[in-house]
Amino acid sequence: MSRLLLLHTPLTSIHRRTLTSLLPNPNLTLSPLSSLQFRNHHFSISFFLSPSPSLPRRTFSVHAFDSSSDTKSKQEEEEAEEVGKDGKINSQTVKISDADYPSGEFQFEEFNWWRKFTVKLKMLIALPWERVRNGTVLTMKLRGQISDQFKSRFSSGLSLPQICENIVKAAYDPRISGIYLHIESLSCGWGKVEEIRRHILDFKKSGKFIVAFVPACREKEYYLACACEEIYAPPSAYFSLYGLTVQAQFLRGVFDNIGIEPEVERIGKYKSAGDQLIRKTMSEENCEMLTALLDNIYGNWLDRVSSVKGKTREDLENFINEGVYEVERLKEEGWITNIRYDDEVISMLRERLGLHKDKHLNMVDYRKYSGVRKWTLGLSGGKDKIAVIRASGSISRVKGPFSVSSSGIIGEQLIEKIRSVRESKRYKAAILRIDSPGGDALASDLMWREIRLLAESKPVIASMSDVAASGGYYMAMAAGTIVAENLTLTGSIGVVTGRFNLGKLYEKIGFNKEIISRGKYAELLAADQRPLRSDEAELFAKSAQNAYMQFRDKAAFSRSMTVDKMEGVAQGRVWTGQDAASRGLVDAIGGLSRAVAIAKLKANIPQDRQVTLVELSRPSPSLPELLSGIGNTLVGVDRTLKELLQELTFADGVQARMDGIMFQRLEGYAYANPIFTLIKDYLSSF
Repeated sequence: MSRLLLLHTPLTSIHRRTLTSLLPNPNLTLSPLSSLQFRNHHFSISFFLSPSPSLPRRTFSVHAFDSSSDTKSKQEEEEAEEVGKDGKINSQTVKISDADYPSGEFQFEEFNWWRKFTVKLKMLIALPWERVRNGTVLTMKLRGQISDQFKSRFSSGLSLPQICENIVKAAYDPRISGIYLHIESLSCGWGKVEEIRRHILDFKKSGKFIVAFVPACREKEYYLACACEEIYAPPSAYFSLYGLTVQAQFLRGVFDNIGIEPEVERIGKYKSAGDQLIRKTMSEENCEMLTALLDNIYGNWLDRVSSVKGKTREDLENFINEGVYEVERLKEEGWITNIRYDDEVISMLRERLGLHKDKHLNMVDYRKYSGVRKWTLGLSGGKDKIAVIRASGSISRVKGPFSVSSSGIIGEQLIEKIRSVRESKRYKAAILRIDSPGGDALASDLMWREIRLLAESKPVIASMSDVAASGGYYMAMAAGTIVAENLTLTGSIGVVTGRFNLGKLYEKIGFNKEIISRGKYAELLAADQRPLRSDEAELFAKSAQNAYMQFRDKAAFSRSMTVDKMEGVAQGRVWTGQDAASRGLVDAIGGLSRAVAIAKLKANIPQDRQVTLVELSRPSPSLPELLSGIGNTLVGVDRTLKELLQELTFADGVQARMDGIMFQRLEGYAYANPIFTLIKDYLSSF
């Protein structure tokens, strides 16, 4: 049967100013074949959460389910054991509330004389690229895409962990007087924005200044800027604080005109993956879900911005509805500090630091300061080590021939890291940092198994970034505790599978295809020149339904819920982190720092004791990555085209993404469609 993919639902296209940055920006390609979202596996695992000194122990069993009646009866027996006569979870599965977990809030502590002395000694012997002059201002340009992975020195773009690490280092670095942020159009989700904003607020506790310069500003950029002490904009700045929108695009009409008939089977009334292929308008369920997401994000933005600017929510909403774009008006009403060009802001900072006009303001940029080790600043951590495993991007099981280290989650590689942590005695706990909309279900299941085995030996905390939906949530639910940002997109417990009937298109272009087969269902995926027979369609639907039941039931037992209760929050629906927490899909709201605090609690490490975070996903630049960087610099090769080529050349099949949907042929499938082979060959010529 075809491969099953777990993907996050919105197959809407959400604009950058709106919600697009929340969702990955997919590349549109078409594949005649589909992918079934789950493989049928049978196994039984027991999962025991590590007991903590102050939290009750939660013990439960999880099983993968098949469609047999025996399995169903076992499921009912386990459910009866888990649920009391009153319908509530027994005491051994007591639900822990968000407030019961440590906050992980940053506390700035002045170094004592000894630590200051040792830091000065370390600076004297620091490597040349780590040397920074006293009175230096750290400058960072926040724009474009922001990765949740560490970046090598050869990689372009920004890295969230390095941005946050730079801010923390700058707070303690005696050579750094303050931070000057250039904030422009961002192409990341609200989860990453919230993490950066939290670090900006934490930095202010050091007493140093942090100033924002915003030449182009929309809601997301302003959300970051208003966390700074001062906001400056040039007279010609582009301010577009008009509100948020969400769009859904549909291709069914296009397909009808060119002779392509999509055949999609999706389980879950909110599982909108596939809608833009088979529908011409938005479904009521999809509209309901997207409206709720939009209301949550917009409401959060109004509340946070109005609070920090000392305004009421009504004041802010009225200001937005007036359609104000004049920078002068923004200054008059107190939304920005002043109107200044970049050089004027730098001159102002020079005066603030007591420098003469003829003296140069020492500045260090993001990339150079990323090379300053925390050890140099006395921030190397303690003896207790916590492993951090980062999983970012779409999920695939094996590495393709053109894959690079930042191309997504490769199941077999992540499993190796998980096993190394489980087998090592160095680590007291592990944090699984997830930023993924899903992907290959088999890979998700294999990683789920390894994460559960790891959780039996030491505490595992899942920390969600922008999105951890469908296959991303599948990974997270194997952890003992799940931490999400307030606006993380998560859930999407549902499946989708589909194929394309290209018969009419073949007739139009004069292409013919004949198949000789053995076996009743041998042509299920190969015969893309005709629609499914009734028996084939029935098998297609049953396979998808079985896959959904496995996903839902595993999620129910992993989260200590009844199947009926999980069904109420599943159905393919995407939730924000806050809503997911109120429905039992997430345990706590916060970022990586809170995940660390919870990991210390679970591992019996005192909260006031420093720990060392060991990143297991630090990239080493490969030749394709180096060539990619050179290509971007010299000839401006479009990243989208390269990623499309990379996906098209995966194994022997074609992988196509479309607004969060991924139809993928079975790996190694022999019946390569010549139409798509020609497309691949054409793209390969660039």
